[in-house]
This record gives sequence, C-alpha cells and structure tokens, in this order.
Amino acid sequence: MSDDKKLTLTPKLGVGKGVETGQVRQSFSHGRSKAVVVERKKKRVLKNAPGTTAPAGESKSSGQSKPAGFQPKKRSNPGGLSDTEMEKRALVLEQAKKDAERKAEEAKKQAALDAERKKLEEAEAAKRSVEEQAERKAAEAAQKKAEEEARVKAEKESAKRTEAEAAAREKEEDEAKKKSELEARAVQLRKASEARKADMSAAATATEGDEKRRGKQKRTKDKRKTEENRRGAGRGNNDRRGGKLTIAKATSGDEGGRQRSIAAMKRAQAKAKRQQGDQQEAKKQSREITIPEVITVQELANRMAEKGVALVKVLMGMGVMATINEVLDQDTAQLVVEEFGHKPKRVLDSDVEIGISGAEDDETDLASRAPVVTVMGHVDHGKTSLLDALRKANVVSGEAGGITQHIGAYQVEVSGQKITFLDTPGHAAFTEMRARGASVTDICIVVVAADDGVMPQTKEAIAHAKAAGVPLIIAINKMDREGANPDRVRQELLQEEVVVESFSGDVQEVEISALTGLGLDNLKEQILLQAELLELKANPSRAANGVVVEAKLDKGRGSVTTTLIQKGTVKIGDIFVAGAEWGRVRALVNDKGQQVKEAGPSVPVEVLGAGGVPSAGDDFAVVSNEARAREIVDYRQEQIKKKRALAAAGPKTMEAMFTQLKESGETQSFQVVLKADVQGSVEAITAALEKAGNDDIACRVLHGAVGGITESDITLANASDAMVIGFNVRPNKQARESAESLGTAMKFYSVIYDLIDDVKAAMAGQLGPEFKENVIGSAEILDVFTAGKKGKAAGCRVLEGNIRNDLKARILRDGVIVYEGQIENLRRFKDDVKKVESGQECGLTFEDFHEMRAGDELQVYELEEVERKL
Repeated sequence: MSDDKKLTLTPKLGVGKGVETGQVRQSFSHGRSKAVVVERKKKRVLKNAPGTTAPAGESKSSGQSKPAGFQPKKRSNPGGLSDTEMEKRALVLEQAKKDAERKAEEAKKQAALDAERKKLEEAEAAKRSVEEQAERKAAEAAQKKAEEEARVKAEKESAKRTEAEAAAREKEEDEAKKKSELEARAVQLRKASEARKADMSAAATATEGDEKRRGKQKRTKDKRKTEENRRGAGRGNNDRRGGKLTIAKATSGDEGGRQRSIAAMKRAQAKAKRQQGDQQEAKKQSREITIPEVITVQELANRMAEKGVALVKVLMGMGVMATINEVLDQDTAQLVVEEFGHKPKRVLDSDVEIGISGAEDDETDLASRAPVVTVMGHVDHGKTSLLDALRKANVVSGEAGGITQHIGAYQVEVSGQKITFLDTPGHAAFTEMRARGASVTDICIVVVAADDGVMPQTKEAIAHAKAAGVPLIIAINKMDREGANPDRVRQELLQEEVVVESFSGDVQEVEISALTGLGLDNLKEQILLQAELLELKANPSRAANGVVVEAKLDKGRGSVTTTLIQKGTVKIGDIFVAGAEWGRVRALVNDKGQQVKEAGPSVPVEVLGAGGVPSAGDDFAVVSNEARAREIVDYRQEQIKKKRALAAAGPKTMEAMFTQLKESGETQSFQVVLKADVQGSVEAITAALEKAGNDDIACRVLHGAVGGITESDITLANASDAMVIGFNVRPNKQARESAESLGTAMKFYSVIYDLIDDVKAAMAGQLGPEFKENVIGSAEILDVFTAGKKGKAAGCRVLEGNIRNDLKARILRDGVIVYEGQIENLRRFKDDVKKVESGQECGLTFEDFHEMRAGDELQVYELEEVERKL
C-alpha cells in the first residue's frame, strides 16, 4: 500500500477453525481512517513430506495440538486418492513415458533428415549461386538496356510533358489574364461605389453640421418635433422637408432620397478613369514582337497591343510621315518596337519553310529501310525489260513503241528484303530531281547492251551518276544474243573512267539477260550487298517527307502525284505540301494499283488530293494544318514568280555566275559541260582544262561529248551550276529555249587558246581578288568612358602613323584579337575629325563593340586589292 494507507492487524478471540480474523484500520489523507475486518484462512496440508513426521499431539492441517489418545486414520493411498485414480495416474505416467520415448526417436530421425536435407540444400545453394550469378549478369545487361530505353523514353515523355506544360501554362496565363481583367473591373466598380458612398457621406455630414448650427440657435428638439407634428397634422402629412437628405436616408439607400448632382457624377467618373489608366499603365509588360520584312503600321500596332495613333506619333517624332496603312520596313519597325519597350524578333519570308522537314531523328528511332535504285542507260538497252524480269510483270507492252514514256516506281521483294526501283526515260528526270536538290537515289544501275556497247546516252548516264555521287552497278544486258561481247563493254567503260571489278576496279558489274533471267539473282545480291554497306536507315514514326517522282492530271482522279517517301509515314487525311501545291491526302495507291491506308520510308505511292500538279523532283512534306500549308505555298509561288521574272530579264552572265559560286561558299571547283565537233577536240580541251587549275581551284569537265548542244546538256549544267562550252557547235532550238528559261550561261569558241584563256580568267574571277593588308597606325587605349546612353568610347594616344575614321580597326589584348571592325566615330576634344597624327590623343567609338579596356592595343589598317592570276 501507499505511505498514506496504514494497515493495523488486531487479533480477535474466537474458536479457531483454521481461520484467523483481525481488524485492520485503514488511514486516509486529512486524518480520516476506517476499520476493516480481515480474515485469513490457513492452507490445509494432506500429508507430511517424505522423511518427516509431525510432532505428537499436533495436526498439520490445524496447526494445534491434539488430545493424547487421538490416533489419525490410516489411508492406503497417498494423498487420499482412490485406487481408480491411482490406476489412471499410472496409465498417464506410462503413456507420458512412451510419448517421451517416441518423441526422442522422432527427434533422432528428424536430426538425420535435417542433416541430409542440409547437405542437399548446400548442394542446391551452390548450384543456385552459379545460376544466380549468370542470371545476375544477364539481369544487369537487361537492366542497363532497360534503363537506356527508359532514359530515352523519359526524355521523350519529358519533352512531351514540357510541351503540354507549356500549353497548360499558356492557357493558365490566358485564364489568369482574363481573371485579372475581371478583378480589375470589379475593383474599379468597387472603387466607384465607394466614391459614390463617400460623396453621399460627405453630403450627409454637411447636413448634420447644418442641423447642429440650427440647434445652437436655441431651438430644442422637443419644439422641433412639436412644430413638425403640428405642420403635418394641419397640411395632411405633406412634409416639405421629406426630400431633404439626412444621415439615415443617405445610408439606407432609399430611392426617395436626394440624388447626386451631375458634377459629382462627372468627378467620380473622371476619378475611376484615372485609376483605370494607372492600373493599365502598371500592368503594361514587355512582349516579343515578330517583325517580318514588311509590315503595316496598323498590323504592328495590333501586335504590340498599342493604339495606331500612338505609333503614328512616334513615327512623326522619328521624322517618318506615315499613315495607319503605311508599309514599314524591318529597320523602322524595329526602332518603333524598341521605342515602346518591347523586344523585336526579326524574321524573313523564307522562315516559313523552317522546320518543314522536321527535327533531326534520334538514333534509337531509326530503322532499316529499303534501298532506292535508279535504272538508267541508253535507249533500247533493256532498262524496263530488266525491271519486268525483277517484277515478273510486263510493262513494255503498255508503252508506246516499247519505249518508256514516264517515270515508274516499283518495289520488289528479294530474299525477304525489299528493293525500290525507279525506271526513268533516259536520265532527264534523274537530273531534274537532282537539280531541285532531291537526293533520292541510293544506288544507280547503268544498263549496257553487250552487243551494242557504250553509247552516248550511256556516257551521259555515267556522268550524271558521278555528278550525284551515287554508287554505280554496271548491268551488261542481252548476254543471250549472238555477238554479245562483255569484254568490249568493260574496255569501253575504261574510257569513261569506270573500272569494273574484273579489271581490279571498285565498280561492280553483272552479266545478265532480262529475257532468260540469266544473272538476275547475282544482280539482286549485289544490290543488297551495296545497300548493306550504305547502312540505310529512316524513322517511320514521324511526319512524312519525300520527293515527287512524277505528277500528272488524271481526268477521273484529279491530280495524281507519284511520291517516294524518304522518312516518316504518310496516312490518309494528312495535309501535305508538294512543291508549290498543297492538299489533303484523299487516297493512297501502291505500285500494284491497290489502295493502302499508309506508306512508310522507301515506299513509292500515288497520292491523290493535291490542288495542282507539282513538278518532278519537288519536295513532299506533311504539315500540321492548312494555315501552315497555305503559308508555305504562298511563299513558294511568290519565289517562282520572281525567278521567272529574273529569267525573263535575260540569261546569266559569266560574272554573275562566278559571283554566285563565290558567295555560296562551296568547294572551289569550276564545272564545265563540253560539246565539240570531233572526239579529238574533246580530249584535247578536256586535258588542257584539267591542267589549268591550281591548289585553290580546279576545272572539272562534268560531261564531254561530240555533237550539238542538246536540252539534256542544259539540264545537267543547271543541276550542277556549270557552264556550257561549245567548240565549233551550236545549240538546237529546244536547248536554246531551255537555257533562256533556266538562265544557264553558254559560251561558243572556234579557237582552243581563246577557250582556255577565258576559262582561266573565269576561274580566277571565281576565286576573287587577293587582298594585302597595310597597317597605317597604332595607338594605346588609355581609358574607357561612357559615351551616350549605352555606348562607350576609348581614349587613345597615337603611337605610330596616324588614325583615320575611314579605316578598319583591330583591338589586341595580350596579343589576342578581341575585335575587328569599323571605326564609328573619331573625335579630338569635342570636335569630329577625320585624321589624328602620331603623338596626339583622341577618342574613338567602334561599331557594335563596347568591351574595350585600358591597356589594349589599337591597330588601324587598310586592304589593298591585288589581281589574282593562275
């Protein structure tokens, strides 16, 4: 018990029957106590412990002595148990003993089993450890691969999430803007209401002041009330002062109260307008304004969210008198945008084509694609027959006179792999596509008849393939005919600088027969081998891009565009742009005449739905919407008009062509298409021109042949930006018209020395003049100080020579050039000067450079033009 509770045992007299009684007094806090009677019963002992005897005359159960003549009753069973109970107890003990023996035997067996199981488990664990180690390595490799795939997928999802977040953010900003406008409107209304209440409260206060002043004139409240009651009773409750404004009426909003004056209303409105103007001025923020090459004043004002009158005022301040519909150039528009505190972003008309081909594909998204093979060669050498044998179809019978009149595109499956073939009429379409920058072909097959040898169009086909940089495969056809001589073909190819593998060259050649099928399997293997070396891949999971192979106007189907898809997948319903035409894909037809729902990379397909007929070689691209398609087509049609106007003005001059080549920054190679009257002249002129160059520039004869200048020569020259030279030959009517329309330069000679001298002069002109640098003066920058609002000027002392404001300047810092440009302003004291001599000090500013430092070295120089000679 606790300390505040004390137990006191008070013995009580009575007959002791194994029970002791007593009284306990329990004490509580604050001096309180309570008596409790407690009884304690002794435990009964049935028998003595073994080896002990109870004293005589004393009972264990009672603990008291017995009379001397008392003898306890003897019992046969210990503890006073009966025989039945003893038997049961013996049976239980015997059963317990058997159970113990059984458990011991089971434990022994279990121990043996556990030992055996442990050995098996150890063996299995060793085996499992080996398997787990192998699985771990495989799992680690799979995990690395999965992590890489997950990383790529996460990056893509992150990009998509970023775009979605940007769109959501833009939407939230719009909603926030609308919400802020509504809140601003609510604030304005609240302020107007408060202003109205303030005016009413002021009026009420003034009325209350008047009443107090009247109260000071000793007119008590009781008298006023009596007087008002009397007047009301006498005049039928017609209260003259009922319309007078009181505090109660002003605050209760009673319609019968006095209305605000017009002056008060105007003051409240003017105040609300001022507050609204201040709020709008505070909310004005800087925007990025897109400025095209030309833009009207009204359009520029709309983009800046400004009033057109404000722009007109700014332009007048700049000295430009413009109306709201006046057209501004980019420079003026940029100045106006900067004046209003926005950020200008200059764009060009050609920027509409940016992104039409899509972003660069990730390596993980690329998949193998079929090679695109173009078949070229001389007329009637078996180009289309070869394709018939590969396709197992008969196309020649459908052509007029057995000659291909159009471009065909077919796809053939060879050993489970697909190959796309382009059948062209000669080589004109091939060159036309390359002239438009369409690198469509992966491999070029030149078909040569074994009984006819290398013919003029064969040479032209080889020249076109070399100019395009496409791998060649020579197919020697018609091996089944009498008089077939493949060795003669190989030797004639040597004259065209084509060395076949049989002569230890690098150009593959295959002997075939399109009629009997001889060597076709070998040709297919060569194509697949070349394709494997090229490692052709494309991304099929993006918007489609390709090239127009052929286009025609069908009376029943409208504009039909034969397109070769290069990357991505085109589907029905996609909006596309093909050259200067656009449309929506209404149907897709494959090379077998079957309608399909989509077409992937390297698949030729007819696309229906274009608004017009594009040209062969035009690019084909799927865009996001009609607005973007119209924008691109409008720009391209405008460029076509400008090109036609330029071509109509006259053909290119040699000087203009050289300037264009120089500005293009391409490899310095002067390209020529040569036609002469005899083969000896061709060989002599070609050898002389190839020796005319130097280390900076070389002359390259793309094609040299005997005969007049044809339309094919003009097409080749236009595709390669080359010049056509005729030696004792002239162009035919078609070639002359083509040169005039394309603006291709042509020169005609009859003396070989004049030809070579003019070409050397042209090559020197293409390289451009040499420039020699002459240092005029040098100075040291002593200090840099602020000039104008944002500019900086350098204070210099001239050390050598002189400094003129029309010279170019170079700033050196520790021997390293940090700036090279033009001197913007040269001053001595406060006067603008043109020249500062040695030993004098001056101040200079430079164009678009303000990072000069004290201690920098300034050099001024001029460039002297030196005529270049080969």
